Amino acid sequence: MMAIFIDDIQYIKKKFAKTELFKDTSIIITGAGGFLGFYFTSFFSELIKNGCGPKSLLLLDNYILGEPEHFKKMSTDQRIKCERFDIVKDDFNKIAEAKDADYVIHMASIASPVFYRKYPIETFNANIVGLTKLLEYYKENKNLKGLLFFSSSEIYGDPDENNIPTNEEYRGLVSCTGPRACYDEGKRAGETLCRMYNEVYGLPVRVARPFNNYGPGMSIYDKRVPADFAKAIIEDRDIIIHSDGTPTRTFCYIADAIVGYLKVLTYDKYDYFNIGIEKPEITIIQLAGIYAEAGREIFDYNGEIKYEKPQEVNYLTHNPQRRCPDISKARKYLKYEPEILVDEGIRRYLQFLKEGSL
Repeated sequence: MMAIFIDDIQYIKKKFAKTELFKDTSIIITGAGGFLGFYFTSFFSELIKNGCGPKSLLLLDNYILGEPEHFKKMSTDQRIKCERFDIVKDDFNKIAEAKDADYVIHMASIASPVFYRKYPIETFNANIVGLTKLLEYYKENKNLKGLLFFSSSEIYGDPDENNIPTNEEYRGLVSCTGPRACYDEGKRAGETLCRMYNEVYGLPVRVARPFNNYGPGMSIYDKRVPADFAKAIIEDRDIIIHSDGTPTRTFCYIADAIVGYLKVLTYDKYDYFNIGIEKPEITIIQLAGIYAEAGREIFDYNGEIKYEKPQEVNYLTHNPQRRCPDISKARKYLKYEPEILVDEGIRRYLQFLKEGSL
């Protein structure tokens, strides 16, 4: 197992000090084949190996973007079951392990803009139809300790300057008809569903709003900027920026993000939290520069940073100019405090890629 990955798992275990909550539980993760699913499943499987983890871990994914490699490795443990499952079309009643779940993590939605624009109906339905089926299935389950819905920072749309950093009470500036609406509005409506099922049935739902996660486990074919830049480094090609380079973001390293999500999952009541990092807020051109510098150190990278018009006509439509979270709520109630800044995180990501697959 790679050094970077081992360090990250240990970091998560240290920062999330309540791993005993998962001992002898049953956990289900929908959309477990994606980037975040890779780290969640790896974290829980590590607990299982050490005798302090869940008694069963059910990983569900519809494989719309291909069968994940980590599923093949995880399924060698009898306590971990990986299954092709379409949350929109398939029946939970046919999965025996689903009935007695203690924790459910619902991530079944495409998160990369290039891909959710390619599969808009599937993306929207996962967040509405699939989520409704999930909530209906568990609404009478009194043993359920927590159901984590993955929303998104995209529910805020393109905030005005007075709402950056953006806190959880900002209502958003979002198009309901644009090319991003399948994802943005799907997540917004999904949060409404979660609120209603908590109020009416007392379902222990919690909501996380991720802000720009990146790092090991993110496929270089993901089509989001951190993956595109990493792919360019590995292939020793020029880093291509498809905007003017001025949009700004903060980038939250995966290990810090997972700590936040675990804290939201195990929070003791319904609430919604921004999970990201507040600094540094950097431009895309600055991000490219960090990649290029780290690439030279780790891969002997020789490429340059260039600008090109995107091939996809809607690539920049409704693209937020700034994205920066206010995490004071998570800091206050969850004791969430991310530490890994983007310079270090990118080096860890590239080093992970250099070391090869797990």
